Amino acid sequence: MNSKISLFVLAAGMGSRYGGLKQMEGFGPSGETIIDYSIYDAVRAGFDKFVFVIRPDMQEAFEEIFMNKYKGRIDISYVFQSLDMIPDWYKINSERVKPWGTGQALLVAKDLIKEPSYVISSDDFYGKETFEIVAKFLREECSPELYSIPVYKLKNVLSEYGTVKRGICFTNNGYLDHIEETFEVGRGESGEIKGRKQSGEPVLFEENTPAAMSSYGIHPSIFPNLEERFDRFLKNLKDDLTEEYLLPEILSDMVEDEDIKIKILETNSDWFGVTYKEDGPIVREKLKELVNRGVYPKRLEL
Repeated sequence: MNSKISLFVLAAGMGSRYGGLKQMEGFGPSGETIIDYSIYDAVRAGFDKFVFVIRPDMQEAFEEIFMNKYKGRIDISYVFQSLDMIPDWYKINSERVKPWGTGQALLVAKDLIKEPSYVISSDDFYGKETFEIVAKFLREECSPELYSIPVYKLKNVLSEYGTVKRGICFTNNGYLDHIEETFEVGRGESGEIKGRKQSGEPVLFEENTPAAMSSYGIHPSIFPNLEERFDRFLKNLKDDLTEEYLLPEILSDMVEDEDIKIKILETNSDWFGVTYKEDGPIVREKLKELVNRGVYPKRLEL
């Protein structure tokens, strides 16, 4: 039994397809951000600590919107992710702009995360049930050898306004076999769901294909492994302008190497996210509906 559990929020995204800092935008009836709903659900599920990763240029806005609201009410802190947070021996291509992906984002928090943690994205709404089942797993089952991953049906996690990136899960008797980070996932002209592997190879999917929505239950023992694999990633880098060190692929490799097993946690929670500007009105309407159904109060208060 683990006495403490934390929530780690990936909030350093650049929002290039959305056209702004969607992490900071109010979508709820009283101006709540998606992060506010995640914090609310996590508090109700019994999470003890909250750690965010942000970019340095977001600090002022993050302090104003979140730290001022929650400091003193919950155990909340943040770390920075930036392009230059890499081993000393690696020379960065001067033309590279974006940081190194979700694997690096988790790695920069190694000094803060000392307990089992639920890793989520700041612009995805995961729902009350998901936080509850992950919290139960983290307290009762999570260990250096056993992680978890909540999964949704792929048909339920697409955007109506463009293609998206999804972690496609391949399972084996209730455990994860591997994750393939898949790009440009969306419906084709005939209604089929298609995407593109990182290699560029096109791929088709069944409607109920299990998808990981940028969220994982992890143990803090991951960090030495994460560092070692980051060194290996940089040494084998083929495209030093765009390639990213991605958490789904890292976890898949750890499973393949038999470092860990990852338990599949099926969830029936509502899921929706913000990728494009056009997703905004849909998210607002869905949150309004949840408030009208009594799932959330009109104004979130801890």
